[in-house]
Amino acid sequence: MNYQGYRGRVLHFLDEQTPQYFADGLLITDTDAGTVVGCGDAATMLAQYPGLSVTQYDNALIMPGFIDTHIHYPQVDVIASYGEQLLDWLNNYTFPTEVNFANADVANNAAEFFLQELLKNGTTTALVFGTVHKSAVDAFFEISQRLNTRMICGKVMMNRHAPEALCDTVESSVADTQELIDRWHNNGRQLYAITPRFAITSTPEQLAAAGQLLADNPGVYMQTHLAENLDEIAFVKELFPERKSYLDVYDHYGLLGERSVFAHCVHLDAEDYQRMSETGSKISFCPTSNLFLGSGLFQLDDQPFPVDVSVATDVGGGTSFSMLQTMNEAYKICQLKGSKLAPQRAFYMMTLGNAKALSVDDKIGNFESGKEADFVVLDLAGTDLMKRRQSICKTLDETLFSLMILGDDRAVRETFVAGRSVWTKPEAC
Repeated sequence: MNYQGYRGRVLHFLDEQTPQYFADGLLITDTDAGTVVGCGDAATMLAQYPGLSVTQYDNALIMPGFIDTHIHYPQVDVIASYGEQLLDWLNNYTFPTEVNFANADVANNAAEFFLQELLKNGTTTALVFGTVHKSAVDAFFEISQRLNTRMICGKVMMNRHAPEALCDTVESSVADTQELIDRWHNNGRQLYAITPRFAITSTPEQLAAAGQLLADNPGVYMQTHLAENLDEIAFVKELFPERKSYLDVYDHYGLLGERSVFAHCVHLDAEDYQRMSETGSKISFCPTSNLFLGSGLFQLDDQPFPVDVSVATDVGGGTSFSMLQTMNEAYKICQLKGSKLAPQRAFYMMTLGNAKALSVDDKIGNFESGKEADFVVLDLAGTDLMKRRQSICKTLDETLFSLMILGDDRAVRETFVAGRSVWTKPEAC
């Protein structure tokens, strides 16, 4: 056994109400197995493991790797595109960019950059949209497998209201999706998500096919968009006049369930919430994207029926790969909606909460013994301003709140995947 210790401040969550924080803590991993051995008070743990090799981190916080529940890898080059709301933004920026992913070099280059950017920001798992191209999803999974990151990805299913070069057919989308599921789902740390882009770009026949794929492949995920933008909702109503709501379109075609993640959900009514609650479907809250595209303010609290809500960057409508910056904007949206996002809740959501939303909390999300050792070392003095603010923080809540408001990729000192360092802040080398 090749055990390695990492000493500093250590924080993880046993559940939403139960943080474990050690001001002088020690995380121990089994480097060979890529798993967590345990964590706790440093003096106590060192007494249990005499002779342990230990890496010391000063003025740092060691946490489970961040998890992002909605992001588009082909939109790396669409981020920060000016001036449009959702539908025009897709037509003017996103679709023209995604056409290029038929080229293997383009897909490989973007996937490599995208995954490195996630790791640079301390994100070790994400639920990812590919493009309509099967080869582009293969490229993503091949690079993820080389890095040994636990990723969930899917080929977009899209057969109307998009450029011809980006449209598949019902038959080809089913064949390509099934082939990708067979190749990648549970292949090492890779997982697959059936991915109809949204109701506007799929015919009823393709949505029905997506539902059948979900039924035929137990354990796979389903990801799509829902009720993001008012014009989008109006268009869905035109396309599916027989359905009582946007959510009902997906429900009718068998796409709701415990492994179904619906991004945005800004404009849902009580009946929608009730149906999502009944089916165990999940919401992915995308604050920076909702603000950037002018989509609206999501109501995190006071839901009419309980639905599990995760949080996501939604790059490239979202404006940062950083989950810290994402929580910065989530806090502001909650303020505008009359609630307060407590800092411990925010960090729970970024880790164990998002792991639960993706049904991978048996594998990642905290430092329970035997879980996969994905973790991030956060630099509490990552910038001069952070260092100054952190120097007067007196409580854990103050430390966390300052970190999530002022932090970004500069706050990430080192990122580990399955117990191995995969990214180190250059000035810390």
